[in-house]
Amino acid sequence: MVSMSETIKVETGVRGGVLSGLKRSVLGGESFFIETFTAQSAGEVTMAPSLPGDIMPIELQGRTLLVQSGSFLAATTDVEIDTKWGGAKTFFSGEGLIMLRCTGMGTVFVASYGAIHPIDLADGERYTVDTGHMVAFDESVSYEVGQAGSWKSTLFGEGLVCKLTGPGRFYLQTRNPIGLVDWVASRLPKGDGKGAGVSLFDSSD
Repeated sequence: MVSMSETIKVETGVRGGVLSGLKRSVLGGESFFIETFTAQSAGEVTMAPSLPGDIMPIELQGRTLLVQSGSFLAATTDVEIDTKWGGAKTFFSGEGLIMLRCTGMGTVFVASYGAIHPIDLADGERYTVDTGHMVAFDESVSYEVGQAGSWKSTLFGEGLVCKLTGPGRFYLQTRNPIGLVDWVASRLPKGDGKGAGVSLFDSSD
């Protein structure tokens, strides 16, 4: 939450019970508690993700959406939020074992690093995405995590990819948070043991 009108009432609780809260927190990487905002009269609430990027509302209308850990921002109260075991196929992807499973008739708000780009897949249509660029996808989309190329190329730079098969829609983000971490890490000062500092940025930046 960034800001809100004084007409908005906030309640913090464990939505869906303690077990669901623990599953979201321990397994899904999300907060144990969920804040509920209720308008007592006309007002507004503004929200923002931790990284710069898009926020997209997705209307469920009875369909099920699987949201990658860290991409869930908010949802209306008629959306049920649970966790879903991703299996060993996500273990080596670096994206976490658990995804949030969102069902119901309401709206889910997902956030990204960079822009969100939705892609519709026909029945049997295949598409390959770097695991770090996944945001969410319909439960009707099947997927598996595999090598981008040979094991040698996977270990030395190319990483793993998510191989999707339609039908359904999936959402990708145009930037990779791991790429940002790697870039920042490469610019951090490297101490020489004498306390000398090194500028984070080159003089040419």
